[in-house]
Amino acid sequence: MTSSWENVKVDDSNMRLYVSLPETATLAPAVLVIQGQSGVDDFLEQTRMVARAGYVAAAPDLFHRDPADCKDDGPTRRARLRDESVIKDVNAAIGFLKNHPRVDGRRLGIVGFCMGGRVVYLMAAANPELSAGVMYYGADVMRQWGSGPSAFARTAEIHYPILGHFGAQDKNPSQADMIKLDAELSRHGKVHEFHQYADAGHAFANIGSANYRAHAADASWPRTFGFFAKHLGKTSVVAAGATR
Repeated sequence: MTSSWENVKVDDSNMRLYVSLPETATLAPAVLVIQGQSGVDDFLEQTRMVARAGYVAAAPDLFHRDPADCKDDGPTRRARLRDESVIKDVNAAIGFLKNHPRVDGRRLGIVGFCMGGRVVYLMAAANPELSAGVMYYGADVMRQWGSGPSAFARTAEIHYPILGHFGAQDKNPSQADMIKLDAELSRHGKVHEFHQYADAGHAFANIGSANYRAHAADASWPRTFGFFAKHLGKTSVVAAGATR
């Protein structure tokens, strides 16, 4: 596996992408890895994990519009995001992957954590080029980011199956939020599969977080890779269940 930082132009800004390539000589499916509010640098190991499972993995820096020396905390930076710009950023990352010489552009998926889980739900309506999405404790799905509709309000437009992982002790999304998401997806006939993990709260799969819970993370990842294998096709690499 090899990893590197790449750049794509979005509007007038250069957006970083952390790209990890699997150890295979054949064209591989690709998966976008969408950060939580702590920043893309905290999700590089998850990106490498996806590559070790046989996918080309790319993690775009959704905070790229902030100055390079920005000292604001994660919640402040996240509050500046708007769905319009997030969709532009993810679409640019999709374009990067489709043009990558190691990627089978017909097999593209996405996984996201916290605010990134919300992005997974949003992109299910916003871009038909993606074929599967895995949402880890997607927060604020029902709230607007900007002037357009919320991700939740676009449920009828969802076009790919969604796998959701939730902590039983999480407050955002809460268990009530999970039930509401499940009901709305079912009402619109959208393919989805939700799992809830006992003794786990928000960010239970965020490596390095104080909220990290190995039992929940280790249970979630085989489900994630099995889901991608089902909807993107199997890779030439057998995914391990361990998160480290």
